[in-house]
Amino acid sequence: MASGIVGGGGSLSELYSSAKRILLRARDGIERLERFESAALTDSSDLTSSVKRDITEVQSLCASMDGLWRSISVKSQRDLWRRKSEQVGEEAEYLNKSLEKYMWRSQRKMNEAKERADLLNRGSGEGAHILQIFDDEAQAMSSVTNSKRLLEESYSSGVAILAKYAEQRDRLKRAQRKALDVLNTVGLSNSVLRLIERRNRVDTWIKYAGMIATIVVLYLFIKWTR
Repeated sequence: MASGIVGGGGSLSELYSSAKRILLRARDGIERLERFESAALTDSSDLTSSVKRDITEVQSLCASMDGLWRSISVKSQRDLWRRKSEQVGEEAEYLNKSLEKYMWRSQRKMNEAKERADLLNRGSGEGAHILQIFDDEAQAMSSVTNSKRLLEESYSSGVAILAKYAEQRDRLKRAQRKALDVLNTVGLSNSVLRLIERRNRVDTWIKYAGMIATIVVLYLFIKWTR
């Protein structure tokens, strides 16, 4: 019987039983490691080493089983133990990959924590300078906003002044027309009328020049302050 074949310190049955028992222990260890990971517990180095030793021991037992089942003369028994040995080896390989993934995730978290600590250490020295830059920029933006508001108010005031000038010009024109009508009625000479009209044109040009000059000055002021 296969169970009576001795090699590598025991029979196939004994090696298989030992391997299955150690696999259960290793699987339980990996489940505990994953629970530690979910709970953000980091002190798991001893358990990790223990699971790694168990997997290595199972792989060693599989090597011993592989040498024993090949020596079985009965084909059906040989095939049976071959499948059992391969099953144990596959389970050990699966647990080994799970352990490697866990160790990779743990290492990555440790690296990320170290990087965060380094950033915080560097930030403690540079943070004040960066905040000062932000404050200076905020003050500059506030100054620009205030200047823009003042310019807009000045422009609105200029427009209102020009509108008043236009209104006053219309009133003066109406008054002048009435005065001309009165003068015509009383029979003033043509020379006096021409003098009044010429003065009216001069006043009109002066008003237009004043309006244009005001607009140009406001425009240049706004452009220069921006």
